[in-house]
Amino acid sequence: MLNRLRLENFKAWREADLTFGKVTGFFGANSAGKSSLLQFLLLLKHTRNATDRGSILDFGGPRELVNLGGFTDVVHGHAEDERIRWILDWMLPQPLKITDPEKPRGRPRFTGARLQTQFEVGYHDKRLWPRELAYKFSDVCFRVQPAAEAKRKFTLETDSRYFRFKRTQGRAWPLSHPVKTYLFPNEVRSYYQNADFLGKFELAYEKLMDSLYYLGPLREYPHREYHWSGSSPEGVGQRGERTVDAILTATRDGETRRLQPKAKGVRKKSFQATIAHWLNKLGLIHDFHLDEIAKGTNLYRATVKTSSSSAPTALPDVGFGVSQVLPALVLLYYVPEGSTVLMEQPEIHLHPAVQSGLADVMLNVARVRNVQIVVESHSEHLMRRLQRRVAEEKASSEDVRLYFVSSNRGAAQLSDLRLNEWGEIENWPDNFFGDEMGEIAAISEASLRRRMERSG
Repeated sequence: MLNRLRLENFKAWREADLTFGKVTGFFGANSAGKSSLLQFLLLLKHTRNATDRGSILDFGGPRELVNLGGFTDVVHGHAEDERIRWILDWMLPQPLKITDPEKPRGRPRFTGARLQTQFEVGYHDKRLWPRELAYKFSDVCFRVQPAAEAKRKFTLETDSRYFRFKRTQGRAWPLSHPVKTYLFPNEVRSYYQNADFLGKFELAYEKLMDSLYYLGPLREYPHREYHWSGSSPEGVGQRGERTVDAILTATRDGETRRLQPKAKGVRKKSFQATIAHWLNKLGLIHDFHLDEIAKGTNLYRATVKTSSSSAPTALPDVGFGVSQVLPALVLLYYVPEGSTVLMEQPEIHLHPAVQSGLADVMLNVARVRNVQIVVESHSEHLMRRLQRRVAEEKASSEDVRLYFVSSNRGAAQLSDLRLNEWGEIENWPDNFFGDEMGEIAAISEASLRRRMERSG
């Protein structure tokens, strides 16, 4: 799970430094830079998945995970001479132990459950060029950096007092550049006798990227019928287009989720029952079902009951909010435990009461399923419910991290909203959700003036 991100010179951000909680929320005005933080993480994931091993960053394209253009489109101020830098810190699912390659049966040389990567990339001779790749583990840094005598050649270094990389005899050539923001140069393992363990860092990074899931702000319209080929999607798709596939996959696999921590007498609910439970609790419908229209057709229909006595109704024939919140609910319960879910504006088309309830869903998933949630939102109701749950001691102020994003002369600024144990924000920004008191005063003043005019 993500711990910390320090980012420089990406889009609106000259600099951003943030710590993640179990639930992390970004709030603020339109076009301030909130979505850019999620886009950066998606850029890393997209680059990890790129088939071109020779690429440094893959900026995507239409119908891909990201569509960011090129380096000059994403570098801050579109300045070609700037470099994008970042440090990404995360917790490993299991502690990692690395033994000394020369003493494989000895005690582990490096151990820990926290890993950090650092990368720097710039534009040179009209092409992307990496400047540095580093991993920090167990307070030791392992770094590939440019060789002093050759601008486009690199060396492998470490700041450990007790470990040094040993060159293979006859392999004195410099290394080539790092690959895809996280891979050491291809020659590392053949040039050095004791560098094989670096592959464990690369693998841990790939697993982190694979554990990131994303749901965008725009959702597909509901269909009257859904065809399922039996495929198993990784998520629900950027627009929720694979939501039904995910439900059927979980149902087929007999996958179940607990609504409460493991305990005696706690009943397991099927995947569909879990989704129906939350749709009901959010006040949207009474019941939800997804059934095959006729056996062997692979065609399915989603129906809901708005009350216990109402007839089943096709999903397109009920309020739009059901189909809009359904992908969010399914994604949160579908992803493997320990995943990180990125969501943009999950509250779109939802009633304020449902927006508040969605915050409860997030907190429940974070607590019961150990899923981390990073959400970009404009919903005051969602944020207020998070505050309330902290005040009620149903969530920790350490687990809920809230940020306000503003813009100052074209540069994004990040304010860490200090949430105390009482659920209060100690540094509330001006006009956070508009001038509420100003609106109330204006209404009162206009009402008083009109009454005086009528009486006079």
